Amino acid sequence: MNNVIFAVVVLGVMGAVFGALLAFASKVFHVEQDPRIDEILAVLPGANCGGCGYAGCSNCASEIVAGHAKVSACPVGGAAVAAKVAAIMGVEAGSVDRLVAHVGCRGGENAKRKYDYSGIQDCVAASKVAGGPLECTFGCLGLGSCVKACKYNAIHVENGVAVVHADNCVACGACVAACPRHLISIVSEKQDVFVSCSSKLKGAELRKICNIGCIGCGLCTKKCPTGAITVTDNLASIDYSKCINCGACAEVCPRHLIVNASESKAQTVVDQQQQ
Repeated sequence: MNNVIFAVVVLGVMGAVFGALLAFASKVFHVEQDPRIDEILAVLPGANCGGCGYAGCSNCASEIVAGHAKVSACPVGGAAVAAKVAAIMGVEAGSVDRLVAHVGCRGGENAKRKYDYSGIQDCVAASKVAGGPLECTFGCLGLGSCVKACKYNAIHVENGVAVVHADNCVACGACVAACPRHLISIVSEKQDVFVSCSSKLKGAELRKICNIGCIGCGLCTKKCPTGAITVTDNLASIDYSKCINCGACAEVCPRHLIVNASESKAQTVVDQQQQ
């Protein structure tokens, strides 16, 4: 019995000693943290989505205070949060475009299949089976890895291809990271014209496997009044620093893969007005 009491007393004394040492060490080695970090963290959305490129909101706040990240670093918070962060940092927020995700493929049911896939409904898993069920190695597999990754119900698979619903998108980049074929990018919501294809196959080869892919014909480059669209490796691409959203390239594209989103935006406004 005495041995038990002695052991308890010894453990109690050791606990008190170590506790005192830890308390002393915490004071000696304490590093003062800039109070702006907590202030910025309080106005960030707290999504911890990684869309800013940093490991969570806390790390993002630290990088902003350190001057390594812009006050507009958080894509989820957008202009409203950027303004609050700028006020804390004592700087001007400037103009902040709302960003959204865009899928660089419209293949879906237009794309030819090598086989019927019945395995795990996941794009990464499917891509490991003979390179995926599509003949096109650049096309959207349509199995919804991006859908599962999105926390905001902003992306769905429609007619065999992923489609972004911009109203819900916060540009967190989760879908970008989830796509094994790297078809999804983050763009300004102000941008209306997109090349919705990622294939670099030659035209004759692509025609055999997809009814809608880019064949590198170059009609879009000839029609563009600002030289914003070029064809490289059989694929048209847009330089958004030159693009004026005129939609001329979309009008002449024989494959209808260049999309002018202004038309759907205008229809959305009409629908809202009629409601």
